[in-house]
Amino acid sequence: MPRLRRDHFIDLRPLTTSPAFARLWVGSTLSGLGGQLTIVAVMLHVYELTHDTFAVSMVAVTGLVPMVIAGLYGGMLADAFDRRKVALISASVTFASTLLLAVLAWGQLETVAWLYVLSVVNSAANSIVMATRQAITPRLLSRELLPAAAALQGITVGIMVMAGPALAGVLVAVAGYAWTYTIDVVLMLSLFLGLWTLPSIRPEGEIVRPGLESLKDGWRFLRGASNIRLQYILDIIAMTFGNPLALFPAIGAVLLGGGPVTTGVLTAAVAAGAFVSSLFSGPIGRVRRQGVGIERSIQVYGAAIVLFGLVLGAAALGWFAPGVVDAGHPNVTLIVLACAALAISGAADNVSAIYRSTMMQAAVHDSVRGRLQGIFTVVVAGGPRIGALYAGALASITTLWFPPLLGGFVIVGLVGLLVRRSPRFREYDAQHPVP
Repeated sequence: MPRLRRDHFIDLRPLTTSPAFARLWVGSTLSGLGGQLTIVAVMLHVYELTHDTFAVSMVAVTGLVPMVIAGLYGGMLADAFDRRKVALISASVTFASTLLLAVLAWGQLETVAWLYVLSVVNSAANSIVMATRQAITPRLLSRELLPAAAALQGITVGIMVMAGPALAGVLVAVAGYAWTYTIDVVLMLSLFLGLWTLPSIRPEGEIVRPGLESLKDGWRFLRGASNIRLQYILDIIAMTFGNPLALFPAIGAVLLGGGPVTTGVLTAAVAAGAFVSSLFSGPIGRVRRQGVGIERSIQVYGAAIVLFGLVLGAAALGWFAPGVVDAGHPNVTLIVLACAALAISGAADNVSAIYRSTMMQAAVHDSVRGRLQGIFTVVVAGGPRIGALYAGALASITTLWFPPLLGGFVIVGLVGLLVRRSPRFREYDAQHPVP
């Protein structure tokens, strides 16, 4: 059995060569974990006040349009002003909304309306922070270190998704909502440290003031950037047809058993796959044909979703079932297999994200990088929600196992077809990045 060399593991040079990036990464990771605490706590809080699952789902729905608008406008701001100041101001809005949540909870003055409003403000401001922070990274690191920086982002996401929801549930149950929001407020201070210590980062090249003309200018660039445009399309395909997250509660209730525990385990499996793939991401940074890397990783993602659908199909046929399958009697064998399939999907999606992020940051000129990151924020935010609609609608007229099974095959076939029709994308060379 071949031994793992040091260069198989994640490349930590971005943290050691750029203290500014290291502080920003630590701050983003801690504040991201705190953000997950608040997201989950707000959903639990709304349910406690309303006892209505539809009201809980509306927390995400009401924030979608403001988040999209803020992401687009935030990208324009990042291309027109000092990115450090843009990130600091938007992070301050996030901080203020979270602090107000904590104050209301401590005073027992919280209402459903306040929870909705502050959640919308929080998600919108976070969109601006995300778009601006991504545009800052290439100014702190050399191009060769951008894949490693993207892999470190996978570590951040893995920690957030694996630990955040579980920790939020424990904190709400043990300490209450006020303490949970307060802990997020404290964790957010680390993000301010990372941003405050950055140098001034003004965009390079021609500056277009925020507004309709700036947005049109970004779209004109995107129309001529076929490699960037195709990676957006491929990500939307993957998230539309291969995002079964909306089915997890029903799967845990009626198909695999275990109830909410199974739902949490399935969600954590996806994050665990992303986390592990980042840990062993050393070879990814040495790949030059990143377009091919995106194609193959998304196709592996699709194949893993097919496998997940087959596991659910086996559950529907009663394979390995312990007699009765319900919240108290889980089908442990198939839950393990489902988690394995989802972990593979999470790992493949993370590898694709590393290549896509690297291509975005290396091939896009600094003068439009913020706007392209804003558009990417819209893709990232919108794709999973379209996927939830696809999975939920199709499952309601067929069965729970059919949407992932069909969607996985669609991903593998459609991605292969589109990439083969774009030889420029397949020939993309990381040493000579062309948008």
